[in-house]
Amino acid sequence: MVDNSVYQGNPLNIDPRRITWKRCVDMNDRQLRFVTDGLGGKVNGTPREDGFDITVASEVMAIFCLATDLADLKARLARIVVAYTYAGEPVTAGQLGAAGAMAALLKDAFDPNLVQTLENNPAIIHGGPFANIAHGCNSLMATRLSLSLADYVVTEAGFGADLGAEKFLDIKCRAAHLSPNAVVLVATVRALKHHGGCPKAELGVPNTEYLKKGSANLLRHIDNLKNGYGLPVCVAINAFPTDSAEEHELLRTLCREAGVPCALSEVFAKGGEGGKELAEAVLSVMQEHTAVQFAYPDDAPLTEKIEAVCKKVYRADGITYAAAAKKALDEITRMGYGGLPVCIAKTQYSFSDDAALLGAPEGFVMNVRDVRLSAGAGFVVAIMGSIMTMPGLPKKPAAESIDVDAEGRITGLF
Repeated sequence: MVDNSVYQGNPLNIDPRRITWKRCVDMNDRQLRFVTDGLGGKVNGTPREDGFDITVASEVMAIFCLATDLADLKARLARIVVAYTYAGEPVTAGQLGAAGAMAALLKDAFDPNLVQTLENNPAIIHGGPFANIAHGCNSLMATRLSLSLADYVVTEAGFGADLGAEKFLDIKCRAAHLSPNAVVLVATVRALKHHGGCPKAELGVPNTEYLKKGSANLLRHIDNLKNGYGLPVCVAINAFPTDSAEEHELLRTLCREAGVPCALSEVFAKGGEGGKELAEAVLSVMQEHTAVQFAYPDDAPLTEKIEAVCKKVYRADGITYAAAAKKALDEITRMGYGGLPVCIAKTQYSFSDDAALLGAPEGFVMNVRDVRLSAGAGFVVAIMGSIMTMPGLPKKPAAESIDVDAEGRITGLF
């Protein structure tokens, strides 16, 4: 609809060089990150640089997961900024006349999906926004529906607590006026040994020295959640067959010293039976009434919000801004969006914006290279480091292992 508006006389005075809305396809294809389209003459449109995002990276997915009802969904879709005019003014999906059709396409999908576990427990799977370019949580509709139906609701926030938990609390809980009764911080022996410098080939070999060194990462997450956000915390050790009893005991001891319970989770191997210890530990820390201590207030300037997350959660010494990021922040503030929360897009492998800085790094500076407005979702994205919204296939794609025999039996899917 954006390109058609430009083709049909450009009534909104859209600058083709400043169309910010990308096309979308639900597959990994690095060739589509940057494309040139509209070639082949006037009948094929206006030539311009373009690109594709995968579905989970689209602002529509973030909007879908934060909308409270169909009316709110439609209003948020209408606020999406898709381009800018030659005068630098924003052009929205509502001005294009696209919001109604978008809402109609999403109407049935907006109903949460009820499925069940192998042990017949209800589970609602609904939505999936990227946990770094967006807020990485399931839909608000699903959370509220679950809370109306069950005594206890467990929900997930994507990637580490510096990304998933921070965004769940500072974006979703703020928007929905939610406050969790407890936080379950999931850790694995393998990941913590990786943070301790253990070579990848040795992650399955018991080694308490690597584990102890890497546990600084876990302790920082605990401190952020317990003392930063003021919430009760329970650590879940997601058990692997290669873990040793000594490694599990070391983590229990470290958590005990940090003042939080720690429980072994063996649900992958044993189902519900393997989750009893964890369930009891979570119940032991749950508080009936909690109040999230957000990382920043609503009325703080965008730069102060970014600084608060970087310094309080990531423990950075400072923040620098690229010229493009400064310009974007000024423009977003001028347009009246300075009151929105911030969504930091960075690597999931480190507290910093450098994937190689493992453990609990100190003495580093975060660099904001770009800032994007997600007006419909209701947050401002600060991009740090290299964030891909269109992944490519790995060296050995899964497709190479998929086959079908003469009888029609498909193999290699799992």
